[in-house]
Order: sequence, then structure tokens, then C-alpha cells
Amino acid sequence: MLRKLLFIILCLPYALSAQKHHEMGIFGGTSSYYGDLQERLFPKEGYRACGGLMYKHFVHPMVGFRFGATYASLYGADSLSESPAVKRRNLNFQTNLFEAHAALELNFIPVDFDEFKFSPYLFAGLSAFYYNPYTQGVNDEKIYLRPLSTEGQGLRQYTDRKVYSLVNVGVPLGGGMKVFIGKTVMLSAEIGFRYTATDYLDDVSKTYVNLDTLQRYKGKQSVDLSFRSDELPTWDGNYPNDKFVRGDNNKKDWYWFGGINVAIYFEAFGNLMPYKKTRCPKKFN
Repeated sequence: MLRKLLFIILCLPYALSAQKHHEMGIFGGTSSYYGDLQERLFPKEGYRACGGLMYKHFVHPMVGFRFGATYASLYGADSLSESPAVKRRNLNFQTNLFEAHAALELNFIPVDFDEFKFSPYLFAGLSAFYYNPYTQGVNDEKIYLRPLSTEGQGLRQYTDRKVYSLVNVGVPLGGGMKVFIGKTVMLSAEIGFRYTATDYLDDVSKTYVNLDTLQRYKGKQSVDLSFRSDELPTWDGNYPNDKFVRGDNNKKDWYWFGGINVAIYFEAFGNLMPYKKTRCPKKFN
């Protein structure tokens, strides 16, 4: 580890003196989530569209900083599970998600229109995102879940369960392949995973709470959407007690984006004039 750190420090002067460039573009693709209502990272169903803007500043053809803003829709439902026990829980959620991220991006090969035209790459950084989980009611109406405290969040009887914030942070980790088209367009295919600091992306984390207590403080709708097995024809008539497992609070939730980034490549702002001069047609005597 110490040798790697020393190598990076020794390479910094070269990286900072090398040719800089920018990439600005748009991103579009698909999104999904992994958590209590989706036990597979790559499910068979449940994908939603996503899109956003991307800006990258490379201080060296192999080292750059990226900044992005993305809008996505996430979805999960017990009805899509292959487990009979999970199907009987019968919960579902959706959320619109807005994310802003900053990350370090490393190209394996120094991409430049005069040199290499393609390279695999990796990135890692930090993100902040806004979400607000909701579910479909029995009449297909949209019902936001956080105000209902479906697991007793904010109730004095459950002091270990705080009301979760709708703004949270994550750690983007991902990679892809980029290809230089001509001298202007950078085309990238990538996938980026987000490890989040919350287990309530889907409003499911711990155990059921006492349903009488929940109805007293939050109302019948909260009870109805906390426990939904009774909506199934196979329900056995038994309600869970306040120790019965509802979710797995030992794991945080994840979400991911995968798609195509189309960007315009241009050199650093201070090098615009030299950039233009070197690309003007030569005069012949």
C-alpha cells in the first residue's frame, strides 16, 4: 500500500503538467435497486428508465474528476420474488430519485484523439440523493409511506426507530468502456452501483410493530400498508406481533444505473486558442 501511495505522489507532477481536457454530455439508460423488496442485484423484472447530465475534467488522459446529476425511478415488489415466504409478505414500493455525485475516474489507457481511441475505466466517489418511497393502495392510488411510520418510526414506544431522512448519501462504484469517435465525440457504456447509508430506500428495514399501537397513533391506513398479507386469498388470518421480522436491517440498500454516456470532448479552457491553431488547415505556398 505504501509503495502504491508513493507511486501516485511521484506521478502527480507529470499528471498535472500533461494535456488536460473536458467532457460534457448526457447519460441515458436503466436503473434498478437491491434491498428488502428485491433480493437480486439484477432482477428479471422491475427495471426503470434513468437519465442525466455529466461533466468530466481530466487533469491527465488517464486521471479525471467527474460530476453528474441523474434522475431515476426505482421499484420493488414481493410479488416478483421466487420465494413463497416473501410473496406472502406482499409489500411493494416505488420512488423517484434525484442524485448528484462527484467521483474520481481512471482510464486504463490514455485516451486522446491523436493516440488511443478507446479505454476501459473505473470510478469511485460520493453522492447525495433525494427519494420519497410510496406504494400503490388497494385502489391503485399513490400513497407516500414515510408519514405512515409503517415500522413505528418516530413513535415513543419504539425509541430505536427514528424517522428516516429523505436526503441521504451513497458511494458510487462502477466502470465501463469509452470510445473516441472522430475528434469530438466520446461514447461510453457504463454501469455504476450506489451503496447507500440507509436501509429505508424501500421503507422496509426491521420488524413489525404492534398493530393496535400503530392504529392508535398513525391510523388505519398505516396498519393496512404495514401488513399486507391480509390482501391475499391465501392469508391464514394471523397478524404478526411486534417481534416478527419484516425486513433485514443488517444490510443497507443499493441502487444502480447502467447506460450510455454521449459527451463532447474539448481541451482545457486555457488551451482553447492553441487547440484551434493546431487544427486549422495548413497554408500551402
